[in-house]
Amino acid sequence: MAQMVITAGVDVSKQYLDAAVWPTRARTRVTNDPTGYQQLAAWLTDQGATRVGLEATGGYELGVMDALQTTFKFEVVRFNPQRIRRFAQAKGRLAKNDRADALTIAQATAVLPETAPEPRRRELDPLVQHLTCRRQVSAWITDCRNQLEHLTDKALRKMVEQQRAKFERELKAIDQKLAALVAQHEDWHVLAERLRTVPGVGPVLAQTLIALLPELGRLSRRAIAGLVGVAPYDDDSGGRSGTRHIKGGREAVRAVLYMATLTAMTHNPVIAAFAKRLAGKEKKVIIVACMRKLLVILNAMVRDGTAWRTDSV
Repeated sequence: MAQMVITAGVDVSKQYLDAAVWPTRARTRVTNDPTGYQQLAAWLTDQGATRVGLEATGGYELGVMDALQTTFKFEVVRFNPQRIRRFAQAKGRLAKNDRADALTIAQATAVLPETAPEPRRRELDPLVQHLTCRRQVSAWITDCRNQLEHLTDKALRKMVEQQRAKFERELKAIDQKLAALVAQHEDWHVLAERLRTVPGVGPVLAQTLIALLPELGRLSRRAIAGLVGVAPYDDDSGGRSGTRHIKGGREAVRAVLYMATLTAMTHNPVIAAFAKRLAGKEKKVIIVACMRKLLVILNAMVRDGTAWRTDSV
């Protein structure tokens, strides 16, 4: 007789962790702090749970996730909240509260994962946090530039120009810190230098791939394209053949890859030639195809440990 697998789900909030076990439906609540992590781990052990699922909640889940994985040796799966919402909808569950959410996550943890997840790489946290701040500061600079296009009041223009200058100094400081963080780790430095041999790939894309796409070089070309969100999906039904669209993926990676691809379409001979062959298609179709091509090349380079070649696949 097959052994029953007991899974748990944890609904994370700033103050509390609501946990439930599937299929027993046992429940508990602890505080979202180190004391609560110990209580939760002991309770999960008593319940016989071996795999724990939780949703990404903007960082509130990191403490319990690290504790369960590293200290208490549980297998932890972190879900995109959208997957859990759709799982709940498929079950016909419309109500939403912390206890119900925890049970839904527990059941999803038993059904959805096909392979055991790898432990979260905590050493990447400083790089991830600086990249997050960089995106925010860059957006503020863009906001200032947009305001200046329409402002005519001299006092307001001076204020916004001062803000923009301040943000630009902060952006420069963040870029310097990002470069220092990469230089401190020999493997990151080597990887960044290899990635930057590709025309169009600058320091920001290299840093983003290191921090936000650690799977690079370990997945197939199709899998890595799907993970980033540059793989087109079918939309067919019966005799209808619908337009292919990209869906999901890691938006932060895709945004930086997009900007790098625009440069590569001009300065990278492989990407430029590929774009030329697609002439006649919609512009956005060409750009996404070039993004996928560039990503596949980078994936192959990391996989094989090679530098840029003009005959790269």
